[in-house]
Amino acid sequence: MKDRKQKKRSPKREKVYIYGQHALIEALESAPHTIKKVFLSPGLRNQKLLAKLEYHRIPVHTMSEDEGKERVGRDAVHQGVIAAMDPEKLMISLDEFFARTDLAKNPAVAILGEVQDPHNVGAIIRSAAAFGLAGVLIPEHNQAPVTGTVVKTSAGMAFRIPLVAIGNVNQALEVLKKRGFWTYGLSMEGSAAVGGDAYDAPTAFIVGNEGAGIREKTLDHCDVKLAIPMHPRTESLNAAVSAAVVFYDWSRKHPEFLA
Repeated sequence: MKDRKQKKRSPKREKVYIYGQHALIEALESAPHTIKKVFLSPGLRNQKLLAKLEYHRIPVHTMSEDEGKERVGRDAVHQGVIAAMDPEKLMISLDEFFARTDLAKNPAVAILGEVQDPHNVGAIIRSAAAFGLAGVLIPEHNQAPVTGTVVKTSAGMAFRIPLVAIGNVNQALEVLKKRGFWTYGLSMEGSAAVGGDAYDAPTAFIVGNEGAGIREKTLDHCDVKLAIPMHPRTESLNAAVSAAVVFYDWSRKHPEFLA
């Protein structure tokens, strides 16, 4: 008797929902290809939303009040609008990012280095968009992926700023350096203080793990180890807060990206 090979089951993918009329309009304007189908309460009268759904040919299903609560929770104010989305379709390749980006303008990017909390990932994406960064680079391994929580925490900015898939942080740093990027690792033990750099080249900021920080090998790849001066009574800042401080400092030197 021949042995039967057992098929490996692919990991169950999280069902990702966004909800609310404004959130869905934002998604349809910035990234309609990520929306798989939409559930609407009977009698919805938002003509702008309905027109965009028709224009993009998004499948629409009628839902009951109980069905809406089952999908996004009883406390969520979904306004009669829930959309199923594919977060993987938000990601672009590094090559595609370079094709879209004018490096002569000295843009900045954020690189996530094993950030585990999806709330931190979403907050970093939101801050990167708020302060004019050109993209957020997200590795495939040992890193919280883009999920519904990430999208929600980003306050819609996950649809507006390029999210770039990279296989390995160190390899990505090598590629960025060849393209003229100056690399900064956020580190409590950094020898350079935030506020002292002009950021007069394309810039990459690496944000490390919430507990362990940036891997030592990755720090060795960085041109600058960047620290945030703090009162001695405070040991450290949250990863997302640290990122926001550094992104703001960069944006002060590059107000043209806030226009």
